[in-house]
Amino acid sequence: MTVVRFGNGKRVDQRWDQVFTALSAEPRRQVIVSLLDREPDQSVALPAAAMNPNVPVDPTTLQQQLVHNHLPLLADLGFVEWEPDPLHAVRGERFDELAVIFTTLHEAAADIPDSLVTGCQRLESERQDAEPNIE
Repeated sequence: MTVVRFGNGKRVDQRWDQVFTALSAEPRRQVIVSLLDREPDQSVALPAAAMNPNVPVDPTTLQQQLVHNHLPLLADLGFVEWEPDPLHAVRGERFDELAVIFTTLHEAAADIPDSLVTGCQRLESERQDAEPNIE
């Protein structure tokens, strides 16, 4: 029984490390949130879906970063599948492991410190929607 728990523990640790690696860069987070906003079988057009509306970036540079870094990492971990022409991504077999993080964050937006919300359009909106209207 101890061997099974140890093996499962190592596997779970590895999966959490992969989740946090996947979420450690803003373009990857934007791709995941964009996919979360779509139906499960719908794709998102890139680089547009990877852009943070509050942080302007050169689309050509972002496209190169997506193709050479971000999308291969997400695909290798099974979180997305992507095609280069036209550049787009869809949910991968492990997408739900990332989706639950964002769903939980969005539901808890009112409890997240301002330092992690102010400037994040999505969390600001979620927080505002959660506030009771007193008239």
